[in-house]
Amino acid sequence: MLDQPVPDQPVSKSASQLPLAVVGLSFRAGGATLIDQLDLVLTDHGVTVVMGPNGAGKSLLVRLLHGLIEPQSGSITWNGQGCGQATRLRQAMVFQKPVLLRRSVAANVDFVLKLTGASNRERLTRLLAQANLLDKAGQPARALSGGEQQRLALARALASDPDVLFLDEPTASLDPSSTQTIENAIAQASGRGVKIILVTHDAGQARRLANDVVFIHRGAVVEHSGAESFFKQPASKAARDYLAGKLVI
Repeated sequence: MLDQPVPDQPVSKSASQLPLAVVGLSFRAGGATLIDQLDLVLTDHGVTVVMGPNGAGKSLLVRLLHGLIEPQSGSITWNGQGCGQATRLRQAMVFQKPVLLRRSVAANVDFVLKLTGASNRERLTRLLAQANLLDKAGQPARALSGGEQQRLALARALASDPDVLFLDEPTASLDPSSTQTIENAIAQASGRGVKIILVTHDAGQARRLANDVVFIHRGAVVEHSGAESFFKQPASKAARDYLAGKLVI
């Protein structure tokens, strides 16, 4: 059993990859335009929620922003720099279906800590405690439940101390307890200065976490506004219909 953690102290990150500037971003596959001349600027820290109907291009967009996929046209710059290896090393991403190492829970997190040269018992303990996995530290990671695996994936992402954290539907199909743990970790990371870009279909989650909302429809940004104004008075018909539970095609 690992020791009980020392409470984490909020610390503002000095480095920043903001602003993010996306100009004329396009991507086609199978004869279909999936991202269509998309423009986006993010200048503030906090939690940016990306919403939109199924097939709108949300997951593809965050993969393009993280440099996992090369755009076919347009540009993406982080604080004036492209999406090269140096940029990606200062970012992390949690997918809807986590891929874990065939190691223990603790070893999955410590693997990342060692890669960053920051492996120490206190930090490992803190990350596992934040994910409510301290009592499962020695168990095989792949034997965890779905919610536990996703919490571990988030702990592992945070172990890299990223400037930017992408989350693609991290709580889809999870139980309320795991969802709350993940949302708490997101809020705490944001409070430390980590820029969060969160894809979610859950309007309740977006209301709880978002500072601003990017609404995607047919591969383009049709609305980007502060969370309060977006949920009170969305400017686009597509967003109004989406929030009303109507089908948006």
